[in-house]
Amino acid sequence: MVAKPGRKTSTKNPPILSHEFVIQNHADIVSCVAMVFVVGLMVQATQPLASIFIAMHHNVTSIEELPYGAEMQYSSGLKDLCAVFFYTLIAVVVHAVIQEYILDKVKTKLHLSKVKMSKFNESGQLLIFYLISVLWGADVIFREGLFFNVSALWKDYPNVPMTFMFKFFFIVQLSYWLHSYPELYFQKVKKEDIASRVTYATIYLATIAVAYATNFTRLALCLLVLHYLAETTFHVARILHFADKKAIAQKVFSVWNVCFVAIRMASNILAVITFWYGLPQNENAELGVSAGNFNTGSIRLVALVGVILLQGFMLQRFASFHMGRYRQNAATASAAAVAAVDAKEKKVKKAKKTAEEEINELPEVDQNTKSLRNRSVPAKAK
Repeated sequence: MVAKPGRKTSTKNPPILSHEFVIQNHADIVSCVAMVFVVGLMVQATQPLASIFIAMHHNVTSIEELPYGAEMQYSSGLKDLCAVFFYTLIAVVVHAVIQEYILDKVKTKLHLSKVKMSKFNESGQLLIFYLISVLWGADVIFREGLFFNVSALWKDYPNVPMTFMFKFFFIVQLSYWLHSYPELYFQKVKKEDIASRVTYATIYLATIAVAYATNFTRLALCLLVLHYLAETTFHVARILHFADKKAIAQKVFSVWNVCFVAIRMASNILAVITFWYGLPQNENAELGVSAGNFNTGSIRLVALVGVILLQGFMLQRFASFHMGRYRQNAATASAAAVAAVDAKEKKVKKAKKTAEEEINELPEVDQNTKSLRNRSVPAKAK
């Protein structure tokens, strides 16, 4: 027999600047753009411009006046937009590295379907980000003395300068959620999943940006760490579910249910204490944008209502999720019960039909004898 020639595989690369080329090489393209700023930092002529994108700015303490061993203090400002742009590029590169060297290797061992593969990628990326943010945010909370001192959430407002790690934490948060938009294109997210991802990325980006611009960063830091803690638990359970560790995943989901509700309550309590009881102690009647003072009655009320509505929105989504699962499980159980009854009826009918076929196969005399025996059984029972 003559061997059939194998199917030739195409080794052609996609055309340069085509959609497929950009998607396949987006990490290299973005890293080259980021390297332009890094190289610019090394050249004396372009160092001032490049440092705007890489370094933290708006420091409120000069190096000459800084005591030995003390940290530099920063405030928020317009130059932070340049830093957010640069670290958004870094977030795109880190996203691609995690996807290629961690998630793709794990994914090949799990043999997931396309639908589960998309959800696994989303949970994997978010889990790593949430876990790092929780550890980083908890360290900042401890260093800022917010852990056992609730009054520090509103003390000395609006004079609430940030340390380097505190400010960098918020820059990274803004950069990460901003990079979620181009990732929809780079990761070829399906149209039906785009709406949900855009919704939660926009909510994160808007709330963090507002809190950062209005100097409510201490409260925002605590609320983010609490929220990310619940989300970390959820995505751990989700990944365990995809890995067919359903018994362990069910227990982690139960922990998430308790944590989610408890954290929503704790977030509302912190918001009420800060905006309703704490900040009014040093209220300013007039709005001072240049001084970073937003401690007016109307702004506090809007901020408090916004936090409560956001927590209520998440609770509503939480309740809808569980109601949907309850209805699905109830429908599955009902269908299983109906199937069991149908199977039982089919089994009885099949047994009856088999008995009738056995009678029909006997000679005519034996058929009459067996029929008479079957009729005499109920007569004796009477």
